[in-house]
Amino acid sequence: MDALLEHPVLVLNRFWQPIQTCSVRRALHLVCVGNARIVQTDGEEQFQTHDLGSWLDHSKTATTGPFIHTVKLAMRVPTIIVLGLYEKIPRLEVKFTRRNVFLRDQFTCQYCAKSLPEPQLNLDHVIPRQKGGRTTWDNIVTSCIRCNTRKANKLPHEANMHPMHKPVAPRWRPLFGLRENGLGDESWGHFLGGDPNPVRMTA
Repeated sequence: MDALLEHPVLVLNRFWQPIQTCSVRRALHLVCVGNARIVQTDGEEQFQTHDLGSWLDHSKTATTGPFIHTVKLAMRVPTIIVLGLYEKIPRLEVKFTRRNVFLRDQFTCQYCAKSLPEPQLNLDHVIPRQKGGRTTWDNIVTSCIRCNTRKANKLPHEANMHPMHKPVAPRWRPLFGLRENGLGDESWGHFLGGDPNPVRMTA
């Protein structure tokens, strides 16, 4: 059950715009204290909202899961909640981290275009630190270990190695950090505008 409580839930503001994700545990707390309602994502009453009591009633007739089971009840795991009062879309920046650089570059070496598992990737300073390059979004790219070693401390024109894409700070989105590995829910597509790369901000 602990694993299910950590599943991501899409959070909508009161205008039904996606603003972030949270855990099932946090979502249920918001519902219990009256700050949010659970959004039904299927059936004839799709997009109806529920408080905890009506959600438990809905869970009794739901045919798809997953479910959180206790001694006395089984509750369907919510996938979307809508906040009752919050109406803003947060203006946030994506934190500069190693993993977020990989996410921005889609785990693809920017020199040889190979998509690789995270352990086979490294970060490269386009302008080497020894030549004044900074460790910032616009000077760091994902590289495989082989390309990183080959470029070493050379400038792009010296190594004849130029990034496929100009490195820039990624635009913050509610899901920055969630890779396409089943962590999201297909029901989110109604609210994400067809975003082809759903990803969650890493704290």
